[in-house]
Amino acid sequence: MDAVEEVKNRLSIEDVIGEYVQLRRAGRNFKGLSPFADERTPSFVVSPEKQIWHDFSSGKGGNIYSFIMEVEGLDFKGALELLARKAGVDLEQFRGKNTAGGNRGPSKERLYDLLELATKFYQVQFSQNQIALEYIFKKRQFTKETALEWRLGYSPNNGDALIIFAKSKGFSEEEIKQAGLSSQRYNGGIGDMFRGRLMIPLQDQQGRVIGFTARQLDDNPNAPKYINTPQTVLYDKSRHIYGLHLAKETIRKSQFVVITEGNLDVIMSHQAGVRQVIATAGTALTEPHLKALSRFTGDIRLSFDADKAGVAATERAIPIASRVKVSLSMITIPSGKDPDELIKQDADIWRAVISKNQYALDWLIERYQTLLDITSAEGKRKFSDELLPVVKSLADAVERDHYMNTIAGIIGVSRDALEQKMVTTTEQTGPKIQKTVKTTTVVDRGSVELERQQDTFLCLMLVRPTLREFLTIMEPEMFHTVQASALFIFLKENPDFYDKPEQLAKLWSKEQATATTDEERQLTVQVLQDYVKIQSLLYEELYQGLELNELHYEAARLQARLVEQFVKIQKQALVSKFDTSDEEMTRALLGQVKQYDQLLNQLKGNARG
Repeated sequence: MDAVEEVKNRLSIEDVIGEYVQLRRAGRNFKGLSPFADERTPSFVVSPEKQIWHDFSSGKGGNIYSFIMEVEGLDFKGALELLARKAGVDLEQFRGKNTAGGNRGPSKERLYDLLELATKFYQVQFSQNQIALEYIFKKRQFTKETALEWRLGYSPNNGDALIIFAKSKGFSEEEIKQAGLSSQRYNGGIGDMFRGRLMIPLQDQQGRVIGFTARQLDDNPNAPKYINTPQTVLYDKSRHIYGLHLAKETIRKSQFVVITEGNLDVIMSHQAGVRQVIATAGTALTEPHLKALSRFTGDIRLSFDADKAGVAATERAIPIASRVKVSLSMITIPSGKDPDELIKQDADIWRAVISKNQYALDWLIERYQTLLDITSAEGKRKFSDELLPVVKSLADAVERDHYMNTIAGIIGVSRDALEQKMVTTTEQTGPKIQKTVKTTTVVDRGSVELERQQDTFLCLMLVRPTLREFLTIMEPEMFHTVQASALFIFLKENPDFYDKPEQLAKLWSKEQATATTDEERQLTVQVLQDYVKIQSLLYEELYQGLELNELHYEAARLQARLVEQFVKIQKQALVSKFDTSDEEMTRALLGQVKQYDQLLNQLKGNARG
């Protein structure tokens, strides 16, 4: 048995989800209020028998792992590690030994324990150091409750206080090094990495300490103001988001997040009750950062300084946000204050400021308009030099087209001139953007509703074989997810199938053939299995006890909606091609339009019959 199955077998899905959602028994299932949407009537269902969950308000569903991935904003690996700890499963025993005699170095759990010990050590030292106390409570105006919530501490300045303490608790020098808590001395020994500094623990999404930011408390001009834990097996600054463990619930509810430049800005904002605020390492915003945040919201707002570094950071972040498909905007603080200063002045002003966000590229264009003289030829050249590489890097063609027209209008040049310049210059000056492997179809706001309709249609087809006549005129392209298309193909090829799990191997056989690793094959199988279970659960919740004629009417309604929406999308795609088509291509396009009209006529004919 592998680790994934071992963890699932030790945990009950209702107990795990019950830690996040108040569940009540409803027949064979449990129900509760959706954790992903505001609702008054429970629409969140958990099936202990099938070991799955489904949220009718958002259309989300899956197994124990998918729930943790959704609610905690984790990838599959992170969800597995979290659930393994709950289940008391040691993942190391499922991992192969490396080639060096199985010596992998200190385990992650030992390093977590050591960093937790260091955090408590620094907290005790903080309570005894007058300089650190005055800095936090008087100068920064933090409360005692805030200092405890964020676990602020102080590192003594005698050279090896932490190392001595850690060794006395059974930790080795190798473990201290691996945790990023030591530095090499000239004599060959090790000393404390952090000395005489305010200690700000860096915590992962579950609140576990993975490193530290250490702030200087004296006025030594030769020492850096901040020192961070170096890269370790636990801490990666390109992925870590400061404060997310305390901000994620508010981010999900408010549906936006604010990114500041400093950790202390985050702490002050939370103290003021504005808790959808986090920070990255300075202005270094990376793709892993945005992907992690996108699991909670698609509205990312930057509170960066409008200086050269802030502008450069925004330029780097815009193409990343475009690839990740999140909305990136800027918030501007009046009088050039830091968030910390503004909150001390008036927290209500800070609340108002973060609600007045401006789309990042619009902000960038306005910024360069103020910095450059765009009435001169040189100013126009520099303006286009700065902005064209950013525009070219946008993943969405419509957005690129919009900003090409905008820039041309601002500097009073032709669109053709800008396009020629983009072709000849952006290869040298533009940011290097990785090619996207797959483009996705732009869908309207009804896409979530369409997915619900496809799922409810398929649950009828799965559980009631007599309704499968409605599959006849349909095609896999009419369904909006890989799982739905796979189930449709299976049911169409196996019209007599009736909910026998051993037959489901056929459902994933094609996907399995294209997977390159055992893990990919396992995840493909698991996703498809869960999808089929969810369809059974949907039928129980929506249609159990209805008469066949009622189900027949419902199937016809859902079929019509799916076919009509498919035809609408396909026709829109064809219309865009007519502008550039020659006579031969026009005839071909008209032939395709006619086929779609015939499909609609067939649908209407079936309805009349």
